[in-house]
Amino acid sequence: MSSKQSLPTLRRISANDNPAIASVIRTVSAEYGLSADKGYTVADPNLDELFQLYSQPGHAYWVIEQDGKVVGGGGVAPLSCSEPDICELQKMYFLPTVRGQGLAKKLALLAFEHARAQGFKRCYLETTAFLKEAIALYEHLGFEHIDAPLGCTGHVDCEVRMLKNL
Repeated sequence: MSSKQSLPTLRRISANDNPAIASVIRTVSAEYGLSADKGYTVADPNLDELFQLYSQPGHAYWVIEQDGKVVGGGGVAPLSCSEPDICELQKMYFLPTVRGQGLAKKLALLAFEHARAQGFKRCYLETTAFLKEAIALYEHLGFEHIDAPLGCTGHVDCEVRMLKNL
C-alpha cells in the first residue's frame, strides 16, 4: 500500500453512494464474466437505487470508502419468499485494490450482528463457482453448502448456495 492511500473505511450507504456502488458491482461483475443477461446481481432492477432498497426495515448496506471513493460494499436483507427468520447476505463486491485486506470478513461480521439484532436466526447466500475467494471466505465464516435454493432471489445462475446459523 502506497503512503498516499488512506486506510479504507466502512460505513452505512448514503443516497449519494448509489452511482458509485452500482459502478463497483458492474465493474467486478464484468471482471468475472457475470453478465446482466444472466441471473446475477448485475441484472437486478434496483442496482442503481441501493440506498432506497436498503433503507427498508430489516435491510442494511455498508460501503467501503478509500480516498473519497467507494471501492466496495455488501449488505443484508430479509430473504424474499422464505421463512421470516432467514436473511440473505447480498451484493458483496470489492474492487481489486481493496481485496485481501479482511474488509469482506469485517463487513460480513457487521452484517451478521445487524441481522441478529433484527431477529434473524439464519443467513443465506448465493454465489457462483467463479468466485473462489468469496466461497473460501464464506466457508471460513461458517456457511455450509446446501443443495437447493431458498427464497425467490431471481439469481438462477448462482449455482452455489450456502446457509449459516446466526
